[in-house]
Amino acid sequence: MEKFENITGVAAAMPLVNIDTDMIIPKQFLKTIKRTGLGVNLFEEMRYNDDGSEVSDFVLNQPAYRNTEVLVAGDNFGCGSSREHAPWALLDFGIRCVISTSFADIFYSNCFKNGILPVILPKEQVQALMKEAEKGENARVSIDLNAQEITTSEGDVFSFSVDAFKKHCLLNGLDDISLTMAKEQAISNFEDKVRTDQPWV
Repeated sequence: MEKFENITGVAAAMPLVNIDTDMIIPKQFLKTIKRTGLGVNLFEEMRYNDDGSEVSDFVLNQPAYRNTEVLVAGDNFGCGSSREHAPWALLDFGIRCVISTSFADIFYSNCFKNGILPVILPKEQVQALMKEAEKGENARVSIDLNAQEITTSEGDVFSFSVDAFKKHCLLNGLDDISLTMAKEQAISNFEDKVRTDQPWV
């Protein structure tokens, strides 16, 4: 998993509430077990017309936001089914941080396991960031995971909380497999001991 480094860039606003995982990545794209290639289908039903052309007024289709790494979303982002493809699609598009007042629990956990920082802020701060995002390329936000701070182009600073272990994993690029492999020697030692002490097992 890629380490989470400080981000400075344009944030895109999606003020809709209850954006569920099927809106993030529709069910027809769940056949793959690869974590790559899903970014093109992120928010498929909102991004594209029936003929495959882009919906011009959808935020991620607008020139200022095509390369955004930060999404500012409405309440209860990531609700619905627990599909891990949702954070895969966000990450493959290039989004490394999602800011909202609240997240569905499983989606929130899956973000950390896939290198995305989900930030929970009070409603008034989320609204301030959405207003900031409307400025497009003229407004850049900075996200400092170490300091647990978001700084706007106006110099406003919003502090956020994050679980210490999840923060450690993001900063060091540690997913569940990496955490297991860090104990490889201890696992080997245990297996050797079992073979010696209980050869019949």
